[in-house]
Amino acid sequence: MNTTLTKTKKLTYSAMFAAIATLVMYLDFPLPFMPPFLKLDLSGFISILTAFMFGAVPAILVTLTKDIIHAFSSTTGGVGELADFLMMSAFSIAVSFSYKRNHTKKGAIIGLSIGTVITVIIGMLTNKYMLIPFFSKVTPIETIIEMCTKVNPSIDSINTYIVFGVLPFNLIKCFILSLITVLVYKRLSVFINSTHKFSKTTANKAQNV
Repeated sequence: MNTTLTKTKKLTYSAMFAAIATLVMYLDFPLPFMPPFLKLDLSGFISILTAFMFGAVPAILVTLTKDIIHAFSSTTGGVGELADFLMMSAFSIAVSFSYKRNHTKKGAIIGLSIGTVITVIIGMLTNKYMLIPFFSKVTPIETIIEMCTKVNPSIDSINTYIVFGVLPFNLIKCFILSLITVLVYKRLSVFINSTHKFSKTTANKAQNV
């Protein structure tokens, strides 16, 4: 990303990304052969994209904004949003740190790979110690496991749910988010840079008039 981009511009773009991520987060959907309450939303790619373009802190703020807004209409008492915040923030930090040290395609792939591993681990922990305890207060554990068994007979306990449900789900999710980010990042960064250069050139011409 062009280092001459001002803090104001970065803040403006980050705010725009936060607004888009908030809207996209409402468009969640289940994946085939996965427990029905594990739903995929694509808003995470906007956080990752922000990490690539502006760094970890703006990306975390984008994630925080969308999760706080969604917490007001949450069906998980905010627990799901907290889990999403922890996962996407960790992903963003891994991506930003790796890409900052190695500003190449290889650095991006390494960052996405590290981010995926960390996110999957956090996803397993938050499901076992945060989400499942919350849902068990509303729905008996046996009913939850029965719902999972219908789509995957290998799931017959909380531990198998984590291994055969949560783990592959988050692997698929991270792969999709990473793929979208790779496809969008270069085009968007070029567009923002060109817009910034155009604005700067226009401003210079105006000063010279």
